Amino acid sequence: MQELTHYINGEHVKGTSGRFSDVFNPATGEVQAKCPLASKEEMDKAVAVAAAAQPAWAATNPQRRARVLMKLVSLLNRDMDKLAEALSREHGKTLPDAAGDVQRGLEVVEYCIAAPQMLKGEFTDSAGPGIDMYSMRQPLGVTAGITPFNFPAMIPMWMFAPAIACGNAFILKPSERAPSVPLMLAELFEEAGLPKGILQVVNGDKEAVDAILYDDTIQSVGFVGSTPIAEYIYGTGCAQGKRVQCFGGAKNHMIIMPDADLDQAADALVGAGYGAAGERCMAISVAVPVGEETADKLIEKLIPRVEALKVGPYTAGTDVDYGPVVTAAAKSNIEALVQTGIDQGAKLVVDGRDFSLQGYEEGFFVGAHLFDNVTPDMDIYKKEIFGPVLSTVRAQTYEEAIGLAMDHEYGNGTAIYTRDGDTARDFANRINIGMVGINVPIPVPLAYHTFGGWKKSAFGDLNQHGPDAFKFYTRTKTITARWPSGIKEGGEFSIPVME
Repeated sequence: MQELTHYINGEHVKGTSGRFSDVFNPATGEVQAKCPLASKEEMDKAVAVAAAAQPAWAATNPQRRARVLMKLVSLLNRDMDKLAEALSREHGKTLPDAAGDVQRGLEVVEYCIAAPQMLKGEFTDSAGPGIDMYSMRQPLGVTAGITPFNFPAMIPMWMFAPAIACGNAFILKPSERAPSVPLMLAELFEEAGLPKGILQVVNGDKEAVDAILYDDTIQSVGFVGSTPIAEYIYGTGCAQGKRVQCFGGAKNHMIIMPDADLDQAADALVGAGYGAAGERCMAISVAVPVGEETADKLIEKLIPRVEALKVGPYTAGTDVDYGPVVTAAAKSNIEALVQTGIDQGAKLVVDGRDFSLQGYEEGFFVGAHLFDNVTPDMDIYKKEIFGPVLSTVRAQTYEEAIGLAMDHEYGNGTAIYTRDGDTARDFANRINIGMVGINVPIPVPLAYHTFGGWKKSAFGDLNQHGPDAFKFYTRTKTITARWPSGIKEGGEFSIPVME
């Protein structure tokens, strides 16, 4: 059985803690590798290496740093298939979906090639007599990211690409459930010319997380995962004086208006609700048709589409719509919530509980489920299921529908399907949710905009990628300069005023 490593100072390093986590093949249920779980001492070593390497990298001008990113883009394209296969093998998602995971991360690397432009400061000539004033953006130093299993390529790149482009060193603590691709990304970055020690991968669990949070050298922490852990990391990191951004859970609603094209809406719901087995923070998990007639027609269109979904291993290629969930525990949690929905009175119109795949009976496959007549007091509405389960909540009016999304504790993403521009504009303006789709089911912004939710879906002042990333990974320094020819004799005892 393969024993994975950490990646420290440009080398694969065996774990020394004696603790390991099983890495499964979700399609078969078999343990395919052991992932080392770092001790505080191992994390300390990586931090020391990063701290020693970072000043020289910060002193490298932004254009030369950008050239390393350009080379990384080339290498990511070269190894796209290899990365996607490794990702699918540990996560379970289909190969096209895995390639999309890599591609959306690659696009952020491409955006960060603009570092010379994004890091430019401001300058004011003659702010006062003989006085110039200017600002500069400088790196934080050593930074860190804690990333989830469901996007083991994309989210690490969303974090380390801007951090490194800004001149920081970065320590990545990926999910121990899908650790191979992050290790491969570190290798590729160094092949692109990144100095040793600037990007390091340290695998681990809570001990490694706490080592990051309490290390005085680490200046910032990024996190994506569940809301309870996001709250813990945000609160602990801020208390230690770090800059922190954390992204948590979601319960994304799609409102379907009576004037919507219901075939388009049904297709969108199936793709957004069941793609990647529902293991996406931007998955649509709640459909809100407005009016009984809209609801009846939508359910009529959804049932055959959901029943026709093809579930299987990634090795089946493009003949599969979605694969297994990541672990047996995830499967059990989904099945328990489905049963809770039934017990609490929701109508299960597509029942995937008896799904079994011949030859893969020990895999973590979950059949597609579709609920109707779900109400806001039910657990399947309140909780993030993170599985192939779509809940339908019937609303009688647009105001009731928008109120459901606005009143929910999560505010990551939402969408509306309508032909009416006034309704769409009102929805976009009023909704208290961070990312909004108008006839777009999964409104994940492109790399040059920012990604981030509201309410209990996000903690921190700045979003991921886009211009916010360059703000998050740098500090602004402002300089006021006056040369001897402009200095009056005698001391100044009052606050300087620019006359």
